[in-house]
Amino acid sequence: MEKTASLFTPPQPLAARMRPRTLNEFVGQAHLVGPGRLLWRSLKAGRPFSSMIFWGPPGSGKTTLARVMASVLHCQFVSLSAVMSGVADLRRVVEEARRHQNQGRRTVVLIDEIHRFNKAQQDALLPHVEEGLITLVGATTENPYFEIIGPLLSRAKIFIFEPLREVDVRTILEAALKDADRGLGGLKTEVGGEALDYLAAMAGGDARRALNALELAVMSTDPFDAGVIRVDLAAARECMPRRDLMYDRAGEAHYDTLSAFIKSVRGSDVDAALYWLARMLTAGEDPRLIMRRLLILAAEDIGLADPQALVQTAAASQALSWVGLPEGQYHLAQATLYLALAPKSNSTQAYFRAQAALEDQGVTRVPAPLQDAHRDKKGLGHGQGYLYPHNFPGHWVDQAYLPADLRQASFYEPGTEGEEPELAARWRGLKNKGGKSGSPGSQSGEDP
Repeated sequence: MEKTASLFTPPQPLAARMRPRTLNEFVGQAHLVGPGRLLWRSLKAGRPFSSMIFWGPPGSGKTTLARVMASVLHCQFVSLSAVMSGVADLRRVVEEARRHQNQGRRTVVLIDEIHRFNKAQQDALLPHVEEGLITLVGATTENPYFEIIGPLLSRAKIFIFEPLREVDVRTILEAALKDADRGLGGLKTEVGGEALDYLAAMAGGDARRALNALELAVMSTDPFDAGVIRVDLAAARECMPRRDLMYDRAGEAHYDTLSAFIKSVRGSDVDAALYWLARMLTAGEDPRLIMRRLLILAAEDIGLADPQALVQTAAASQALSWVGLPEGQYHLAQATLYLALAPKSNSTQAYFRAQAALEDQGVTRVPAPLQDAHRDKKGLGHGQGYLYPHNFPGHWVDQAYLPADLRQASFYEPGTEGEEPELAARWRGLKNKGGKSGSPGSQSGEDP
């Protein structure tokens, strides 16, 4: 007998089966599809929409919303993965879109992970998007301003998706438990409130992750009396042991988390600084990168308010290089604590004011008294008139160190915290002393 192919088809995962089909079933992203919002108005009016880029974390509804929009507007829908597709696939889609256009139907092309398309592949989309042959919906977890070419961005509107709220994820889980056709409603299940709360909280705003964990918890639990499957908190924890950290060392989360860390240290919030530090290290961030940023902050944001800040951070940096991880976490934590607790000053910005003056004034000749006297003091007068401060009381003498055109310039603006006011007071005292003494003293000295 001739063998026949098996008619058994493995069921789709719960997350795929429960994908919303209408706008009423769509949960979350109220800032995009809530009543009165742009996409809501467009769909309710049945108006065609322009090409778009959906930017947001996994499981937030990017692909789902694209499908719903295409369905509501009766468009042909084609889904491509940038990981698996190339220019040949795009040509095939374009040919199909042209046939549908001749039949009076528009084609919506969803390209998932569009940031993985190289420049040539993105360029191949341009003429068809420009012509309106296809309506592009690009879904990406990465910042499109960095990953998508400019010409394509100029032809598409960017919509930012947020991680789903816990209450939204809980709503999605409850819907899956009730739906007998696509969800788990055909089973006798009892999922405790604590278990649902845990799954919603630990999903990290990712509906797909929450649904997968719920399905695993239900399908892996043996029925009790009368065939009832009871899922408690312990089962939920087993199926979703901890929240994954959304962190890509070359992506958006990397820059955002590092920014949050530095801003927390600068803002003297010790607890927040330690939290972001732990988040980066747990996700596998390079500890040397974190320490480099702390070394910069020690001078940029603390400076002379606590001159020991840079010393302490440099010591921690050296210790980290010697011991490595995991013990190096102590040194990163100590540097973070010290800098977050230290008084703050950004008076080192004075350098950039001096740099701006240089750009405005241009390069000027070094005044003769400040020139190197060792080269040609007799012939050209280099160093002539220089007053050696150590020959004067207090090891200071009133003389000009700036070029003549900048004698009245003032770049340094002292901070008011920590040790800097004391240092600044001495500096101001010298300035006032110079202003009162008039012309500089007559004792000169050799430039050492």
